[in-house]
Amino acid sequence: MIHGFFGREGGVSTGSCQSLNLGYFVGDQPGAVDENWARVCRVFGEELTIARSNQVHGATVHSVDARNADHRRNGDGLVTATRGVLLCVFTADCVPIHLVDSTARVIGALHAGWRGILAGIAGEGVAAMTRLGAQPPRIRVATGPCIQQCCFEVDTELADRFGREIPQSRHHRRAGGPGKAMLDLGGIIREQFIHAGVAAESIGQVGNCTKCRSDLYFSHRAAAGGTTGVQLSFIGIKP
Repeated sequence: MIHGFFGREGGVSTGSCQSLNLGYFVGDQPGAVDENWARVCRVFGEELTIARSNQVHGATVHSVDARNADHRRNGDGLVTATRGVLLCVFTADCVPIHLVDSTARVIGALHAGWRGILAGIAGEGVAAMTRLGAQPPRIRVATGPCIQQCCFEVDTELADRFGREIPQSRHHRRAGGPGKAMLDLGGIIREQFIHAGVAAESIGQVGNCTKCRSDLYFSHRAAAGGTTGVQLSFIGIKP
């Protein structure tokens, strides 16, 4: 098993995408992105097939194997029970999530923005893994570097919507500026995984707030509406 969360360091991109940007869709120079991917692939090794999706901020989770891993479909989650497939997601404030049932040898990778969280991507990820033989009580979850409550300020209307649709989210909200509220997306996701049957002690969080540490991570909020790159999170079962 290999897994990890890249930051923005170690690449060749410049400007707002400096330096390890891995997205071709953010206005970076294609040649720079090519070189960044070449550096990342040297870390992974040639024996792994990279699986990615066209992320759309929803809750669709696809199951992939050696036959279709390189076919990109719209969705925000990938699961597999196939050795040699590396599941990848891109983020720049949204929550990257790794899931694993070591007994069943089933893994998952999710991209969870606020829209995907409201749509229930955590539960969809657990359900997709279960269809491959995983059992929720055995699943371990790691959420990676993302925007945290200190910096995720939203309109109270959106915070109220979270409270209506995900009642547990009320425990992960505090007052913000006038007409605003601060939400803890990681805490809300944790509640959703527990509701889906994952043990609380099997859920962990890795990394800093991406906006606070935009020197280490790409962050849309830190870019204040400007362009920025995206970092990669990955999990795979070695051949």
